[in-house]
Amino acid sequence: MIERISEYLDENKSTHLEELKQFLKIPSVSTDSTYKKDVNRTAKFVADYLKEAGFQTVSVEETKGHPLVYAEWLEAGESAPTVLFYGHYDVQPVDPVEQWKSDPFDAEVREGRIYARGSSDDKGQVFMHLAVFKAFFKTTGKLPINVKVCIEGEEEIGSANLYEILQEKKETFKADLAVISDSGMVANDQPTILYGLKGFTGLEFTVNGPDNDLHSGMYGGAIRNPAMAIAHILASMKDEKEVVQVAHFYDDVEPLSDEERKLMNEAPSEDYAITTGVKDTVSEEGFTATEHTMARPTLEINGLYSGYQGEGTKTIIPSTATAKLTCRLVPGQDPIKIQDLLVAHIEKHTPKGITVSIKREPLSAKAYRIDPNHRYIQLAAESFSETFHKNPVFVRMGGSIPVVEWLDAMYDIPVVLLGFGTPDDRLHSPNESFPLTNFYQGMQTIANYWNKLSQEK
Repeated sequence: MIERISEYLDENKSTHLEELKQFLKIPSVSTDSTYKKDVNRTAKFVADYLKEAGFQTVSVEETKGHPLVYAEWLEAGESAPTVLFYGHYDVQPVDPVEQWKSDPFDAEVREGRIYARGSSDDKGQVFMHLAVFKAFFKTTGKLPINVKVCIEGEEEIGSANLYEILQEKKETFKADLAVISDSGMVANDQPTILYGLKGFTGLEFTVNGPDNDLHSGMYGGAIRNPAMAIAHILASMKDEKEVVQVAHFYDDVEPLSDEERKLMNEAPSEDYAITTGVKDTVSEEGFTATEHTMARPTLEINGLYSGYQGEGTKTIIPSTATAKLTCRLVPGQDPIKIQDLLVAHIEKHTPKGITVSIKREPLSAKAYRIDPNHRYIQLAAESFSETFHKNPVFVRMGGSIPVVEWLDAMYDIPVVLLGFGTPDDRLHSPNESFPLTNFYQGMQTIANYWNKLSQEK
């Protein structure tokens, strides 16, 4: 059977590429309300494709925000596992648009890559699954496993309504395992098994001083400067060895085992000078940069602003200063507890003469980790090896996908992260792209995986 699927995928390469271009053409920017109609059009595109592929049960579920597309095919029988495939069809804004070398919503192929917003995150990887579903239906008339499909339109804005839907329709989405392709490989030619994700939380705080901006000559030395005060607060949070100084921040961190450290350091190291333009890396004392990004908690300043921002000088004491903070968390850490610790630290280090107001990040998530030796993970590794002719490496990732932790908590099922992106994809940036080699080989990998799963239960 798998040979017939492979032949179909090979014979329809050009068709799949053109269909992907049509998918990418719709500007499904979820964060901007002016694209609301386009987001709805994209949901319809996904639903129509699933129907045409062979799914008989397909629906576009309305939410308090953007629609969710649900489909199911449950005719493989009780002996076959049921897989929940999750993805998202919404994309990030394209700003700054002037930095794009081609229209971000008119996909262009250059030097073996397809360039467009969403080509890697996540339309390209979602479409690979849709095309594989279609390949099975068109060649065999069925799928080898039971499948439930959940493709949402709000991932780029925190999956604001998905959790509530999963809770309300828990039985609908119930499955033996979940599969998500919204991640990538550690190197362009290195298949990668992602067995862990970091959690996420954060907050924004504003330091308030005088009622209005003041003349720095008349009031400097008498009135506390909020910009200077916030600098002191922030500097107190981490030392020069990248160790977070917030009290009890590390209390619940599960230690990194020697086995995991070995797995991580077997993966190819990213060349940060090429991918970021920065020559020197930093990491928490006692850990490599790879170990720190993959498996140690972090605290970062994401935004910092105060005072005059225009050209030249304006000699003022600004009335306020604001900082945005986020933490990437590891297994054992609770997002709400971390928020509490940050609040306590800020309040403790707030100097006299100012007040602080704090807004907590409402959408947080715990970290996720699965045993890399789990049978479903090992089957994914085998599928990668057969297609890419190279054994995958096993890593954890510094990013967060909230739905992974939700599925783990709600259903206690393994979540398999089949990612085909690369470090050169420029996610969320101008000139996002996806390698066509991974697009085609990825579809074959997915087909192999469904076939292997069908022989398991």
